[in-house]
Amino acid sequence: MAGKTGTTRWLAAGMTTIALTLGGMATAHADVSLLNVSYDVTRELYKDIDAGFIAEYKQKSGETVSVRQSHGASSAQALSVLQGLQADVVTMNQPNDIDLLADKGQLLPVNWRTRLPNESVPYTTTMVFLVRKGNPKHIVDWSDLAKPGVQVVIANPKTSGNGRYAYLAAWGYSKQHGGTDAQALDFEKAIFKNVPVLDTGGRGATTTFTQRGIGDVLVTFENEVALIDGGVGAGNFEAVYPSVSLLAAPPVALVDKVVDKRGTRKEAQAYLDYLWSPAAQEIIAQHHLRPSDKAVLAKHASEFKAIRTFTVEEMFGGWQKAQQTHFSDGGTFDQIIVDKK
Repeated sequence: MAGKTGTTRWLAAGMTTIALTLGGMATAHADVSLLNVSYDVTRELYKDIDAGFIAEYKQKSGETVSVRQSHGASSAQALSVLQGLQADVVTMNQPNDIDLLADKGQLLPVNWRTRLPNESVPYTTTMVFLVRKGNPKHIVDWSDLAKPGVQVVIANPKTSGNGRYAYLAAWGYSKQHGGTDAQALDFEKAIFKNVPVLDTGGRGATTTFTQRGIGDVLVTFENEVALIDGGVGAGNFEAVYPSVSLLAAPPVALVDKVVDKRGTRKEAQAYLDYLWSPAAQEIIAQHHLRPSDKAVLAKHASEFKAIRTFTVEEMFGGWQKAQQTHFSDGGTFDQIIVDKK
């Protein structure tokens, strides 16, 4: 009997050890970490989005998820993912950066736009101006950026989606005012002649303008201008809306090869789905981005100034064509930089 009792105790201890091990494995599996690789000026937005998602997902599933953020110039971020940064999701400011991951890296399918609502665009914004208090250079429209004696701060279009949107908005303005492609190119040359420094990303350009005191006007996303205009030091700056601008439609996507490797597909998909929830759309509106949910947008309509916009598709035939013509090696922007030197 004693032998049996000893054996029984040994088996019981063994079963306890197995149970504890399995329990530890279950706990480890429940604690999932996601990486969202995003563009420069979304730090504050996704800090709040992450908190909302984590709480909602915990309530619905009982699972604890954490979300890590990586921010930088959009195209540089895309290159980092292409080179191995393990992003579960990417939230970029232009589709070309996600197309790169699909075409060059085969990290997700080429039809990634069709997998989420509104062509995978949870919100829109546009390009506007931030000037110094009193607008001493009387800047009201794109044409003022080309005037002698005006210093313009724009992110580098070669590295930054923010810079590309600004460049294309100015080109489209010229074309809408009857300019030929040659005249639009001359217009861009005049603007970039006034650019004292080309920061790699939008937040760097903001720092140059607001903290380093360089420039008479900052060209950046509407939400970035609103953040500055309503934040610390707001009394030093003013927002200026041009007569027309480019619609910016920042897309998001699941990075299939990463989530399947890490076993995070379910959580990463839930994270992206959350962006279209009423709660997340409200957070988006509070961060001065125009939500895709019409009801939430209508609720905040008074906070968004009316501005006429055109799209990359309407004016340039799509992002791939715009990229090839303007921002590829030897494109129009390279011609501008050569002449600027």
